Amino acid sequence: MFTKRFRRQALAAAALASAILPASAAHWALTGDVGAHDPSILREGDRWFTFSTGEGLQVLAGDSTGRNWTRAPRIFLSPPSWWKTYVPNQKANDVWAPDAHQFNGKVWVYYAISSFGSNTSAIGLVSATKVSDGRWTDNGLVLRSTSANDYNAIDPNLVIDASGNPWLAFGSFWSGLKIVRLNPSTMKPTGSQTSIAKRSAGIEAPAITYNNGWYYLFASIDKCCQGVNSTYKIIYGRSRSITGPYLDKAGKSLLSGGGTVFDAGNARWKGPGGQDVGHGVIARHAYDATDNGNPKLLISDLKWTSDGWPTY
Repeated sequence: MFTKRFRRQALAAAALASAILPASAAHWALTGDVGAHDPSILREGDRWFTFSTGEGLQVLAGDSTGRNWTRAPRIFLSPPSWWKTYVPNQKANDVWAPDAHQFNGKVWVYYAISSFGSNTSAIGLVSATKVSDGRWTDNGLVLRSTSANDYNAIDPNLVIDASGNPWLAFGSFWSGLKIVRLNPSTMKPTGSQTSIAKRSAGIEAPAITYNNGWYYLFASIDKCCQGVNSTYKIIYGRSRSITGPYLDKAGKSLLSGGGTVFDAGNARWKGPGGQDVGHGVIARHAYDATDNGNPKLLISDLKWTSDGWPTY
């Protein structure tokens, strides 16, 4: 009797403790080098990798648990010559918001080059048989934007639809987020772009995942890149079709400024955003208020409520 009563009391205490844990407890406990901005997460065999904004396109290698990280060699030791053709004012070898996914036996990494506040931008592509081999092929330009366009060709996200077809979502500010179908042989656009989200105060960093008959679009809104003063946050909506319309929990379209808040940060982690979804987790950066506002990698298990909405 005593053993049973003690067990019940212990279980109740554990349940109470879990209920009052701070929001940060939902993040994986990471160690090592976790400096990252706009991370994309990939699992290859028993290893984890993260690709992020920075000189030459930054790479972090994780252990089998995804909890301990070390800095790996960057992809570009020097910028390809074709970059300057499309983005002449790019800061030297500065690569933004990469997105890594496995498809058709290869690893594809889309990335952006631009200059801050400009939509003279380009999305490029590299590929490899395996990340761990470290041998990358430059697949060149995917798409571009100029001051003549009403969109910005940055923040790419490779999405594979329920039928196995590849698509590319992208965009930042201007007229918002777009999606275009890709040719599976070239992994470059075929057909016209479709608008999937826009917001007068800006929206960027699309990340789309499919779950139980729905496509879920995650995006970042508000002010990025200001350290602890950042007001970045992650929103979402869902659609039965990969091209939308995407609606939030209140039924408002993301084309009309809608979006349910997924993560707005907490006392330590300011301005979460630049998210990526895959392998059952959501990765994003946030600014660490305990470390001078430096951007760091956050990873959480991605969960689903009984009525089909994402949480962590």
